[in-house]
Amino acid sequence: MRTSTRVAGVLAGLTLTLGGTLAAPAALADIPACTNMAAQAGATGDVATACRLGVSGDLQGCVSGLTAAGVAGGAANGACRLAAQEPR
Repeated sequence: MRTSTRVAGVLAGLTLTLGGTLAAPAALADIPACTNMAAQAGATGDVATACRLGVSGDLQGCVSGLTAAGVAGGAANGACRLAAQEPR
C-alpha cells in the first residue's frame, strides 16, 4: 500500500471519528427540557443561551445565566443538568 493512500485512509478515519464525537453532545442535548424547567421556576429573561452552556459542559456558566434570569439556584442546577441529557 502506498504511503499517500495510507495517510488518506488514516485522515478519513480520524475525521469520521472526531466528527462523530463532536456531534454527539448536540444530539444528546435536551435544551427544551432545560428552558421549560427554567420557565416553570420563574425565569424572566432569555434562558436558551444559558441552557446551551449546560450542553457544552459549562455547568457553572449555565447556572449563573439562569440565576441571572431569575431562576432559583437549585432549579437552575437541575435545569442545567437536564440540558446535557438525552431528550425524552
